[in-house]
Amino acid sequence: MSSAGLKSAPAGALRGIVRAPGDKSISHRSMILGALATGTTTVEGLLEGDDVLATARAMRAFGARVEQEGVGRWRIEGKGGFEEPVDVIDCGNAGTGVRLIMGAAAGFPMCATFTGDSSLRGRPMSRVLDPLARMGATWLGRDKGRLPLTLKGGALRGLNYTLPMASAQVKSAVLLAGLHAEGGVEVIEPEATRDHTERMLRAFGAEVIVEDRKVGDKTIRHIRLPEGQKLTGTHVAVPGDPSSAAFPLVAGLIVPGSEVTVEGVMLNALRTGLFATLQEMGADLTISNQRVASGEDVGDITARYSKLTGVVVPPERAPAMIDEYPILAIAAAFASGETVMRGVGEMRVKESDRIALTAAGLEACGVDVEEEPEGFIVRGTGQPPRGGATVETHGDHRIAMSHLILGMAAQAPVTVDEPGMIATSFPGFADLMRGLGATLSEA
Repeated sequence: MSSAGLKSAPAGALRGIVRAPGDKSISHRSMILGALATGTTTVEGLLEGDDVLATARAMRAFGARVEQEGVGRWRIEGKGGFEEPVDVIDCGNAGTGVRLIMGAAAGFPMCATFTGDSSLRGRPMSRVLDPLARMGATWLGRDKGRLPLTLKGGALRGLNYTLPMASAQVKSAVLLAGLHAEGGVEVIEPEATRDHTERMLRAFGAEVIVEDRKVGDKTIRHIRLPEGQKLTGTHVAVPGDPSSAAFPLVAGLIVPGSEVTVEGVMLNALRTGLFATLQEMGADLTISNQRVASGEDVGDITARYSKLTGVVVPPERAPAMIDEYPILAIAAAFASGETVMRGVGEMRVKESDRIALTAAGLEACGVDVEEEPEGFIVRGTGQPPRGGATVETHGDHRIAMSHLILGMAAQAPVTVDEPGMIATSFPGFADLMRGLGATLSEA
């Protein structure tokens, strides 16, 4: 995609059937577990975005043989562990990638230096480094563990760790480090987060014990990985990413006369919070052809133009849709009444401060938004917002795509300043949306 700005103009009805890119979470994990395993892992449907390709390069640097065999088809020959890399590991913009890789690398007696792009270098890594340090890993880096940093692993001790925040990345880093920790590890989740790592570890042959315990009126999840696990290469079919599917689906809901179907979307219950919220807002959103692929629930989702009503999103739903709040805010801008989104402070430490950028973009387009420390409120009028703004994305792919969707149904076109970053998670986004009838052009 060009480095020039990208403009989205009001479109006629959007219609068509598309397939979302492969799920980014599954794609990262297939590369990392394939490299940690012994033998061959084959992957189909891999997301070939910049973030995942950075993880693929990192796995080569750690000694695995990683080859592309076709569009979305990859082969990983793992050696049962990581070798010390001879150069710096550049993870680009991949926050998930670097945090999971650091967890995996901590299990081996070696040093590895990690860096990334300007956005990733600004994101704190201490939430992952703290439990790794308790297991015996050491690191040297900038304040709050910001990249670049060097991690030294090996001789890890077991750990019983209660997550201080709802973070699948931290949980996954501890579990991956626990593969090579004396005594194994146990992670305790006060709030359930996406469970892709647990599912995929089992697919690669590991024993993962999950127990839900009632404490008062809360359910606390305990995830235990016993000592001495060995991973064996397997086949991974990557389902469509629900976070990416959200963009064409919300476009279908807000552009009059539209009907859009996205096939093969992952329907893991810990990833479908956005779809539940949209249905509560009155969205005509239907799911068909439900099935299971590589241990994950999958289905086809159809969105038809709908009159939406504002809702209060339960804060406890945030872990199931933390990446989807920017596009939910776009839907809320077309709804009647207030949509209240709280308990989402995690958005401030993503690729950008997504609360601030979402609010600023909506305000520039004439939407009434109230920003709060841990959330925001969007007040819709039930009519298309004014639009007509150029939105600063600060290199955040989800901010860019969300406001481009806004432009498809606003009164005037909306331009985003850095569309190139969209390729980190949704390569081909502009062409897919044009195929549905959207009007996107270089600004």
